[in-house]
Amino acid sequence: MNTDAERAEINRITDQIIGSAIEVHKVLGPGLLESAYEECLCYELSLRNLDFERQLSVPILYKSVKLDCGYRLDLAIKKRVIAELKAVDAPIHEAQVLTYLKLTGITIGLLINFNVPILKAGLKRIANNF
Repeated sequence: MNTDAERAEINRITDQIIGSAIEVHKVLGPGLLESAYEECLCYELSLRNLDFERQLSVPILYKSVKLDCGYRLDLAIKKRVIAELKAVDAPIHEAQVLTYLKLTGITIGLLINFNVPILKAGLKRIANNF
């Protein structure tokens, strides 16, 4: 269970990620490929001095064996928050983020769909409380 201080830190990180995503969307708008949004979001996160890992391999544990099945999450920020970026909307993406949370042990994920007129409509915060 996260302490109040940990929750406050996670909220601070998610606020910075969302602010970065809004800036990217404001400049680029909808309609580009996911890879363009990822590159620009990484630039914005760097400007905010947020440590992150890109295209992080996520193995699954099957019968006590770690298997690399090709899962890659878009961004893990400060090892506390997952950001999964999309340029299309599909219900399966929420399940994808929840799966990444379970596999990594991270409790908070942001699903960010850039293919919307206003980014607020494309943001979803997903929590995995185990």
